[in-house]
Amino acid sequence: MAEVEEQERQQSGEFTDESEEEDSEEEPKLKYERLSNGVSEILQSDAASCMTVHDKFLALGTHFGKVFLLDIQGNATQKYDVSSVKINQISLDESGENVGICSEDGKVQVFGLYTREGFHESFDCPVKVVALHPQFSRSNYKQFVTGGNKLLLYEKNWLNRWKTQVLHEGEGTITNVKWRANLIAWANNLGVKIYDFSTKQRITNVLRDNVSLRPDMYPCSLCWKDDTTLIIGWGTSIKICVVKERKPTEMRDLPNRYVEIVSAFETEFFICGLAPLADQLVTLFFVQDPTNQMDEEDRARPRLDIIQALPESCEEISSDALSVRFYQDNECRDYRLEHSEGESLFYIISPKDIVVAKERDQDDHIDWLLAKKKYEEALMAAEISFKNIKRHDVQRIGMSYINHLVENRDFNAAARKCQKVLGKNMELWENEVYRFKNIGQLKAISQYLPRGDLRLRPAIYEMILHDFLKTDYEGFATLIREWPGELYNNMAIVQAVNDHLKKDPTNNTLLTTLAELYTYDQRYDRALEIYLRLRHKDVYQLIHRHNLFSSIEDKIVLLMEFDKEKAVDMLLDNEDKISIDKVVVELDGRPELLHVYLHKLFKRDHHKGQKYHERQIGLYAEYDRPNLLPFLRDSTHCPLEKALEICQQRNFVEETVFLLSRMGNCRRALQMIMEEQEDVDKAIEFAKEQDDAELWEDLISYSIDKPPFITGLLNNIGTHVDPILLIKRIKEGMEIPNLRDSLVKILHDYNLQILLREGCKKILVADSLSLLKKMHRTQMRGVRVDEGNICESCHSTILPSDMAQPFSVVVFHCRHMFHKECLPSSGTIPGLQFCNICSAKRRGPGSGILEMKK
Repeated sequence: MAEVEEQERQQSGEFTDESEEEDSEEEPKLKYERLSNGVSEILQSDAASCMTVHDKFLALGTHFGKVFLLDIQGNATQKYDVSSVKINQISLDESGENVGICSEDGKVQVFGLYTREGFHESFDCPVKVVALHPQFSRSNYKQFVTGGNKLLLYEKNWLNRWKTQVLHEGEGTITNVKWRANLIAWANNLGVKIYDFSTKQRITNVLRDNVSLRPDMYPCSLCWKDDTTLIIGWGTSIKICVVKERKPTEMRDLPNRYVEIVSAFETEFFICGLAPLADQLVTLFFVQDPTNQMDEEDRARPRLDIIQALPESCEEISSDALSVRFYQDNECRDYRLEHSEGESLFYIISPKDIVVAKERDQDDHIDWLLAKKKYEEALMAAEISFKNIKRHDVQRIGMSYINHLVENRDFNAAARKCQKVLGKNMELWENEVYRFKNIGQLKAISQYLPRGDLRLRPAIYEMILHDFLKTDYEGFATLIREWPGELYNNMAIVQAVNDHLKKDPTNNTLLTTLAELYTYDQRYDRALEIYLRLRHKDVYQLIHRHNLFSSIEDKIVLLMEFDKEKAVDMLLDNEDKISIDKVVVELDGRPELLHVYLHKLFKRDHHKGQKYHERQIGLYAEYDRPNLLPFLRDSTHCPLEKALEICQQRNFVEETVFLLSRMGNCRRALQMIMEEQEDVDKAIEFAKEQDDAELWEDLISYSIDKPPFITGLLNNIGTHVDPILLIKRIKEGMEIPNLRDSLVKILHDYNLQILLREGCKKILVADSLSLLKKMHRTQMRGVRVDEGNICESCHSTILPSDMAQPFSVVVFHCRHMFHKECLPSSGTIPGLQFCNICSAKRRGPGSGILEMKK
């Protein structure tokens, strides 16, 4: 039964407690596999006692005294019959070319794997440990140590003989030794020592904590993390020691180096082996319950933990219970943990089984995520590390995710993932579309279908459009707007829409969609008809985009009724395509629309529609009187007699006044203002605009017997007509409203005019005086005369080369200089000279300001 169970376990390849993994939500840090092939055959008839690991191969020692060299897959490549009893330890140098072996019967062999030459010796007592110098292959480092009841150093001298030196003895059996660089660490019954090979000194002694444990049953585990950091595990205690250099001032008679314990803590179980993993520790535990409450199977199952060391404690990162072969029969001393420094490989050695633990890679991470149904995270991990994954494919993971979402009826999320997962695989796309059709969820996937350079067959898109047309008109319209017309057979969809319109002919959504389909099919006239029928806002965009002006010549009224402003702007912007005359003819029966068009035309250009200005007079009078007067003012082409006739017929006083004044009949215009409007302010304003004395006389004559008019004239006439003329003509005894205020205003205005004149005079005088002073200062400044100046008449240097000779120079205010003899005669005014240059240019003559003589 035991063999059958064992075979089942081997076939399953499971080494961790499955129930723990299934219940845990934390991802394991390591994965496990059994080292098989040649190892399985070896351990069927023998048992493993020790093993050492090199980057290129493995060396396995057995209880029957044999040493096997194995490749990484566990195939035996070489076999050495060393002894008939247990091999205690195997040591390799860094090159992997030399091996050291010791056995329980006292045999020690150190030789080259390719030469078999070296050290072969037998001792009277068991040799428990052996360690080669890491650089043993070099001629200068032919050293190794062995340990039984004492630690011996063997070193080959220049005579090619081995010289022996006792490094330590007297503290019981040496149970473990590790050599790193120049440091040798070993363990005996009392503790751990470190020997500095470079200084030939022992530098520390780390005592064993729990002395009650038998060293042979619970041996010490040693592991160098780097050249100066040693990890010690003994019983349930772990210590991390760092070798440091001692300061020169502290040396005295002490070694150059010392050891500092940077971390020390207790564990729950017994330690069988240690190995570093970055800044963490991999620890192999032998599980044994002191209370004996565990059953036999659980008590003997070894555990491999990853822990984070702290100064006085540790934090568990992960923990795996291992099911190695015949673990029920093993003790703590039967397990060993070896690691490969080149790779994160950890070998758990037991007498009948060897298990390899590896750091989980990205494929393993994805496996775990998929097992936990964390598809989103698995897909993201695969996309990030797609170059590094070997067993997985991004698309297959994505398909698994889509299947999972569909099973959970999250169809929208599944459809959204299709866009990312299916990519350019058209076959997969079509399969998914048909799957969504079978489950009645075409709407979910419709918005994510390819619609760019890569496209599905037209039948796929048509199938979806037909599905929407049966159940969702709005969704159908959205797809027609979003999908390019080239994706499907446009005619087939048009026919389908027309069939539905026969059942529902007034459906605006279907009509709008049909217009869009006609647009895609370049049947713009039909699309335009539908848009105009629906009064759709896109009708103007359709006309502009496809230049449909020839199609709207008979539809101008419809466009105007829909949106006057947009229609007029479009017509005016495209006069070269639809002439003004054509528009006027079309709008002839709709004068209100014609007025809107001609009004905007006139606003843009006063001359373009000049032949319609006569007609516009009546249109303004009928539909837009506020703009009639501005039109009459700005137009130079409308007939004044016709305009006057229309305005008089409709009794438009203000417009009639303007026309009369423009035709030169200002008296009649003023009469209408005074008689029909009775607005003295407008009459005064009109008289001011015309600035005609006869009009003022008529205004005064008309107002002289009307007190309110006299008041208005008194308040406003002062700046244009002498108020005395009006005052003298006022009849005695006539009561005039606010006469006193009006007279006060006249006097105030007169006084204000006087003050303004005086102020202007003062400013003028002050400015004149300031400018005169400035000119005087300018003319009084000195003028520099040197060798660089020339005479403006003879163009020779103004100053003579010999300054000792007499000379005479004249300098004018304009800065022109002359020799005195070069100047013409002074003219009619004796003693007064003028600059010839400035006089010729009419810039005003200047008199000489300086005459230099010597």
